[in-house]
Amino acid sequence: FLFSAAALEGLCSASVIYHYPGGTGGKAGSRRAQGGSLSAEAGNRHRPGAQEVLIDPGALTSNGINADTSAEIGRAKNCLSPEDIIEKYKEAISYYGKYKNAGVIELEACVKAVRVLAMQKRSMEASEFLQNAVYINLRQLSEEEKIQRYSILSELYERIGFHRKSAFFKRIAAMQCAAPSIPEPGWRACYKLLLETLPGYSLSLDPQDFSKGTHRGWAAVQMRLLHELVYASRRMGNPALCVRHLSFLLQTMLDFLSDQEKKDVTQSLESYTAKCPGTMEVITLPDGLKLPPVPFTKLPIVKSVKLLNLPTSLRPHKMKSLLGQNVSTKSPFIYSPIIAHSRGEERNKKIDFQWVQGDVCEVQLMVYNPMPFELRVENMGLLTTGVEFESLPAALSLPAESGLYPVTLVGVPQTTGQITVNGYHTSVFGVFSDCLLDNLPGVKTNGCTVEVIPALPRLQISTSLPRSAHTLQPSSGDEISTNVSVQLYNGETQQLIIKLENIGTEPLEKLEVTAKTVNTKEKLYGDFLSWNLEETLCQFPLKPGKIATFVVNIKVKLDFSCQENLLQDLSDDGISVSGLPLSSPFRQVVKPRVETKPLNPQESSKVGDFSHVKTLEAILNFKYSGGPGHAEGYYRNLALGLHVEVEPSVFFTRISTLPATSTRQCHLLLDVFNSTEHELTISARNNEDLILHAGECQRMAIQVDKFNFESFPESPADGAQLANAKQLEEERQQARGLEINSKLDICWKIISFHKYWEASVEGVLNQLVLEHLQLAPLQW
Repeated sequence: FLFSAAALEGLCSASVIYHYPGGTGGKAGSRRAQGGSLSAEAGNRHRPGAQEVLIDPGALTSNGINADTSAEIGRAKNCLSPEDIIEKYKEAISYYGKYKNAGVIELEACVKAVRVLAMQKRSMEASEFLQNAVYINLRQLSEEEKIQRYSILSELYERIGFHRKSAFFKRIAAMQCAAPSIPEPGWRACYKLLLETLPGYSLSLDPQDFSKGTHRGWAAVQMRLLHELVYASRRMGNPALCVRHLSFLLQTMLDFLSDQEKKDVTQSLESYTAKCPGTMEVITLPDGLKLPPVPFTKLPIVKSVKLLNLPTSLRPHKMKSLLGQNVSTKSPFIYSPIIAHSRGEERNKKIDFQWVQGDVCEVQLMVYNPMPFELRVENMGLLTTGVEFESLPAALSLPAESGLYPVTLVGVPQTTGQITVNGYHTSVFGVFSDCLLDNLPGVKTNGCTVEVIPALPRLQISTSLPRSAHTLQPSSGDEISTNVSVQLYNGETQQLIIKLENIGTEPLEKLEVTAKTVNTKEKLYGDFLSWNLEETLCQFPLKPGKIATFVVNIKVKLDFSCQENLLQDLSDDGISVSGLPLSSPFRQVVKPRVETKPLNPQESSKVGDFSHVKTLEAILNFKYSGGPGHAEGYYRNLALGLHVEVEPSVFFTRISTLPATSTRQCHLLLDVFNSTEHELTISARNNEDLILHAGECQRMAIQVDKFNFESFPESPADGAQLANAKQLEEERQQARGLEINSKLDICWKIISFHKYWEASVEGVLNQLVLEHLQLAPLQW
């Protein structure tokens, strides 16, 4: 049988040479072009004596036969056909298998048959020959021969397209390089062979290949191979390689690791990074292979990135020009649809707010921790381009499987222009990572490019009043930076001292102050808030760190009238004009009906309920600018909310007039009620003080000169102007009341406070009293 097998193998070899004159090596290039250097080439092969003749694959047809020689093959009498070659090889190999000592020859015949089948593209039949070759018992092989044998099997499986099988035997060859029986294990050779197995297991060393689409390959086998790479790197004495492969394992296989495996891998990684921290540098191996960096984009996982606007008090506003902000002054046309369209596309890329040079800017990330233990993230900051940016790193600790968790990263732009947030950097388990947003799948963002304008000053205000628990909500939607409150009596005046401190780095050059009353239905008499801005502007420009003082006068003058008759009948009987002192009191003490609570809650809000505290609210707006931002036309707004609770003081419950001895004069009679809990005095111009105890009502008589109201415009009688008649009448009434009140000059004070405050009769005047106070048009 042995001689028959040898004869059959020889016949097959001769037929192969006839059918495939180019050889069965499988690589481009011809041996014959090398000047017959067959023996020299054979010496470079893994197994001496193996036949490897190279041909040009393009010169073959689908079955591997040269088209030009097909006719000649048919005429050959003793030449085997391509199908018969394989059959004879099978017969020869079966004969070799009958002899135990012919294992090497049997293995060689199997290899030759596989090469021929590879040329004929009959992969399944070739795999049967290789499977037989695996089980051939070769006795007393050295470790080097074992490595060579498994390498050849891997190469043949690769040639017939069995990549995973090829990787399997190459991995066995790698393990054989570090077998315990070898005195000096070849860890470098083992590491190199393991790297060559990666494509067969659908593995690459680039983490970007695992960020798109579904996972390819068997994760369990891939994790085993990566662990072996880490172990081989450690035995090679290269901790940087250990860190890189462990980082790759944790990043790409995180979804397939059990909770215990996650803990074990992270502990191993921390022990390696304690000696050699992980970096974002490319590692180049001696053979030229490059290992790309592995950023931890899953530790933590980022779901959204949002650039935040500055706080309301720090947001820059553009001064409005005559042409408007949305119209380019470079174009001679007021409107162009082409320009409008291009601007719309630009707005889709940029964010519609600005950051300010030198101010802290914020970016909010929604992250969660996929690990079953607390995750500590250190040195987390922003990655930007376009503008010099000082990132202020943060450290955070995320609970185990935390769910979505907001994280705010901050930084300070140092120059002006367009800034783009490209990503963020972290340090997790000792590995430094630069995570780019382009490489994060499924991340939601509101845009990543924002404009940075020149620096502006920063104004901080503090007041002499306590902070208020009431937060004002202006209709414009602006936020109030500070809210203060004060409690005053009706008619009282108090100063609000505001300290303006420039806490920025630019000088404060411009300041405008405006006030607006909000959320009130009460009618105010006189100026509620007044100030003199010139005294403050004398201290400008306000350099950084300096403080200026701004004084606001708060004067509350609401309606002093009491339309409801809350007093007992106060009759005019017994009062005569003759001999009546100007301040002759008609005393009657009346207790306020505070304890009597009406059944209907709405009745408690009537005017006569003098326990009712009224509320006034106003907003002071400070519009300021300075520095380079002012030169570019930007400013800032700072709002101060003022909450004033007005307690009732005195009420004029009734008003009437009596004629005086002169027709140009009359007596104004006022019933005054003290609704406070203090003793107070009330007086008018040229009158003595009238003392009122708490809850007491008295009548005071004031001799006044009658008024000439002819200078006030009369109501229009023309039908075309009847729409404005009511408004003009109200203006006339208000003007008359203001003149009468200024002549009376009624003041009151609480004796223990030693301060005089005003009282107004404007709200209590009626048409009849005005007629009595008006000077007659005829004099005699």
